[in-house]
Amino acid sequence: MKADPKAAPAPAPVKSKKKLIIIIAAALLVLGGGGGGAAWYFTKSSDPANAPAKKAEKPEFVVLESFTVNLQPENGDQYLQVSMTLQVSGLEQVELIKLNMARVQSRVLLLLSSKKASELTSTEGKDLLAKEIIAAINKPFADKEKPQEVRDVLFTKFIIQ
Repeated sequence: MKADPKAAPAPAPVKSKKKLIIIIAAALLVLGGGGGGAAWYFTKSSDPANAPAKKAEKPEFVVLESFTVNLQPENGDQYLQVSMTLQVSGLEQVELIKLNMARVQSRVLLLLSSKKASELTSTEGKDLLAKEIIAAINKPFADKEKPQEVRDVLFTKFIIQ
């Protein structure tokens, strides 16, 4: 077979080893920079200094016993029956809440019994109550202790009669 005269001529070989070395060095720099950037990104995201923040994000829950309290009188006697679960920042907080459960129940009971039914019937009233419960429970249990880390109150039963 004869070569096609119209076919493109073969590319000329690199005339200088200097050009070849420069091209290889540039390619290595690009690949090395990309690899280094990827390594930096992945080691930064798994940095042990960031680990406690990620670990603290995993929610832990503490279920409280149901509360039944008399509400402040408005239209005769009314009572509230409520069940709730506390979301806390970690297992250490779960243990702290459980060790001080009598204090937690007392604080919640006093807060609930200070309310009127009209304050609790709306969604806004329930949201405000949840915030007040968080504030009451998060107060330190003893002098010079750190406050608790209750993050949310989740109502699982809420009946006013």
